[in-house]
Amino acid sequence: MSKSRGSDSNDSSRLSQTSVNFMQRCYLDNAATSWPKPEGVLAAMDRYHRELGIAAGRGATRAASEVDATIARCRQRAARLFNAESSDRIVFTFNGTDSLNVAIHGCLQPGDHVIASTLEHNSVLRPLSELRRCFGIETTFIEPEANGRVEPAKFGDALRPNTKLIALLHASNVTGVVQPIDDVGTIARQAGTLMLVDAAQTAGHLPIDVRNSPIDMLACPGHKGLLGPLGTGLLYLRPGIEQQVASFRQGGTGSLSEDDRQPDRLPDKYESGNHNVPGLFGLEAALDWLEQHGITARLAHEVELRCRLIDALADSTFVRLFAANLSDEFAVGVVSFVVNGFDPQEMAAILDHDFQIQTRAGLHCAPGAHRNLGTLATGGTIRVSFGPMTTVGDVDRLVDALRQF
Repeated sequence: MSKSRGSDSNDSSRLSQTSVNFMQRCYLDNAATSWPKPEGVLAAMDRYHRELGIAAGRGATRAASEVDATIARCRQRAARLFNAESSDRIVFTFNGTDSLNVAIHGCLQPGDHVIASTLEHNSVLRPLSELRRCFGIETTFIEPEANGRVEPAKFGDALRPNTKLIALLHASNVTGVVQPIDDVGTIARQAGTLMLVDAAQTAGHLPIDVRNSPIDMLACPGHKGLLGPLGTGLLYLRPGIEQQVASFRQGGTGSLSEDDRQPDRLPDKYESGNHNVPGLFGLEAALDWLEQHGITARLAHEVELRCRLIDALADSTFVRLFAANLSDEFAVGVVSFVVNGFDPQEMAAILDHDFQIQTRAGLHCAPGAHRNLGTLATGGTIRVSFGPMTTVGDVDRLVDALRQF
């Protein structure tokens, strides 16, 4: 049973008195959506709305040309970030879920077999469930080891003659544990099986080199580690893979309008309808910021914050940490924990209301990960996650708040 705040009047008064010292918002939920955004992101979106306001690929005016040039730059920056073979390998989507659905629905057919981990986000689990129910695809799910990482050999053991796809998240959105995607991808490539990587928690946080890694498709949102706005996403496809991935939706592309069939060329094959142009203006500015600041220093900063939090709470008798003993190269800036005597949602509400510290509590759309941690039936965990704007002071503020319970 969770502890009632009303069970100890001293607790209530102490929290109320403490809250006046913390009037500034402390944002620790970057794994959901990064905040604050770089100023250039806000300026680019504002300028689009105030000065341009025209659709992409739908006109020949000077304003339309500027819009098209900005979107082309955004695609080029994304290609450079991931070391893609060319910018047309980058498909714009509306979020990471959309990217994963384009890939999963596009490549699978009735009777295909898929291997994934139990750690996957619902953006993978639910499309697979739908395809299993409607079209009879087969699925095998690999459990992680005690350290939260999957064993690559188990993917090899699960291969079947009809295995079409291996889907694996790059890092857990619950614990931040980084998975061995290159090892699993090598197994997939040797078997002639497609490899799909969900980089929702690593794109922009970790260096990713799709040209020199055994990755066939990589999906990510634009609003998390890439620091762009909501409503943006990316899907990378290795050269030739588009021949195995059908278009998820069909419609106007601003090209080959005389043909009633969807274009085969990239990226038009997967980009029907109007783009989220203001979002892509913001994403282009965010990718520019990432180029200027670099990922290596950012990763070191976020891992340092993770270690600082874990070290401060390691000996606590009231906070239980998950996946806290990994070496730095196996984790990103995400930490999950529970506070003894408190429901995770209740504690998150207290941190927000009394301390202005914003976290994320619950199952994080990853029920398998919580089943593995043993937290599924008890409401999940409290998750904190860091970004480039997170400071040491933010971490210390959370620690100080937790030490009052």
